[in-house]
Amino acid sequence: MNQVGFNNKKEIRKAVVYVRVSTEEQVENYSLDNQVGTCSREAERRGIEIVQTFREEGRSAKNILGRPVLIEMLEFCRKNKREIDALMVYRLDRLSRSTADYLAIRKKLLEFEITLISTSEPTGDSPTEKFVETMLAGFAQMDNDVRGERSRNGLRARFLAGLNTGFAPMGYLNQSGYVTKDPKAWDNVKKAWELMGSGTTTLRQMAQIMNEWGVKERHKDKEYQLRQQTINRIFRNKFYTGVIVSKKYGHEVQGQHPAMITNELFYRVQAILDGRNTNINVALSRRNYDNPDFPLRRIVKCQRCGTAFTGAWSKGKHARYAYYFCKQRCGGASVPIQTLNDSMVELLKKITVKPQTIDLVIAYMRKTYYQRVTTLQKRRAEADTELKKCYELRQALIEKNLKGIYGDDIFRDQNRLIEERIKDIQATKDDALIDKYNLEAITKFIKEKFENLAETYINSDLEQKRVLLCSTMPLGALWNYPGLSNTKISPYYQAILDIENPSDSLGAAEESRTLMPCDKGS
Repeated sequence: MNQVGFNNKKEIRKAVVYVRVSTEEQVENYSLDNQVGTCSREAERRGIEIVQTFREEGRSAKNILGRPVLIEMLEFCRKNKREIDALMVYRLDRLSRSTADYLAIRKKLLEFEITLISTSEPTGDSPTEKFVETMLAGFAQMDNDVRGERSRNGLRARFLAGLNTGFAPMGYLNQSGYVTKDPKAWDNVKKAWELMGSGTTTLRQMAQIMNEWGVKERHKDKEYQLRQQTINRIFRNKFYTGVIVSKKYGHEVQGQHPAMITNELFYRVQAILDGRNTNINVALSRRNYDNPDFPLRRIVKCQRCGTAFTGAWSKGKHARYAYYFCKQRCGGASVPIQTLNDSMVELLKKITVKPQTIDLVIAYMRKTYYQRVTTLQKRRAEADTELKKCYELRQALIEKNLKGIYGDDIFRDQNRLIEERIKDIQATKDDALIDKYNLEAITKFIKEKFENLAETYINSDLEQKRVLLCSTMPLGALWNYPGLSNTKISPYYQAILDIENPSDSLGAAEESRTLMPCDKGS
């Protein structure tokens, strides 16, 4: 039988059509219907029957991966290579914008003895036509590379200008290329930062609290419950301070979005999160696993080795008994839970200040509070005058830009300086402590809770006990077999004790329990 060579192939009678459009090309007259229509008209003009049309939408041509319809089309051509004479495309870059990938596809078609036809470019199987095709494929890749470079340069320019280049974090919204406040989540996220900065809440608890507030994580138009990992990402994100950080470029810039928190609060939260590492020997910052049976676990420590006590139940002949003990088992006996609890109650009785001292502290706090309010009111009045000047200056800048006196570059630079000045003035007007706290409620709380620390401890739940003990004894209490001794008091609480009795030692001669002020450098 006389075999026909590929270059002398019989007349093209049947063809398949492949059309593709990426997401960004759908607005550039590259729609699938336009491509199919052009290919159909060309096939009709040549008298070619279209056997099947393969449509691929929303797929990039940078590589072959992730293009299932293209793979399906090539497989169809392989199985039906005796019936298919040609593959028709609107343009060669519909197949691929990568020269290497295009040549690989072209090689497959040659193996199947299928001719490639472009409705808008010269194609064929002669050496000249194949050379032109390769050049066109190279142009497509160059165009793709240029677009990519422009996109990267544009993203870098936006970053340097202080504009966000990705998704806005929780509490913010992307609107018209700028990041603005999310009215639904802003207040709750800000409140979460303040609560986390108090050092009394774990990430897991914070996730539960924010879920109760109704804060949701949004992803692809769906809302999800917050998880501990999501909360950790929020509290590690410096974006909330008004700064944009880029891992890619290796530096940070001042953003044009509104700051939610201060730098002081951000770094305080970082210290709290880092302090939850078990290598950090600070009781307030360390994570205590909930166990209401052993409230003093990890707060009381062994005097001999400094290891924190843990707790466990022991089964006796007739009942179960709870004990605290040193995890290192350094020779000290286990301590019955009631014994240690009674010792802690006695210690709290000893360091409880007198009612007169509490009245002095409250009087000083009132005086400081009202002095702060007076200063703030004066500062706000001065800031309002300065803000008015800044707004007038910005309005004049806008008018000169509209008249063409100032170009866009000068306008942006000057407007940014004015915005920074406005931010600084607004910061001087803000006093979160004054606006947030109710002085009368605070004084009532102090009198109720501090007049009898032992009673407060007994009537508190697990979390409240931790806050009380870690606030007054931040390095923990030491057990010296038997009895609590050499326990260091917080310098702030020690200052209150010094008001009451500045000359006497807090230790008791008949008991080996000397209370020592906590070194601030500890």
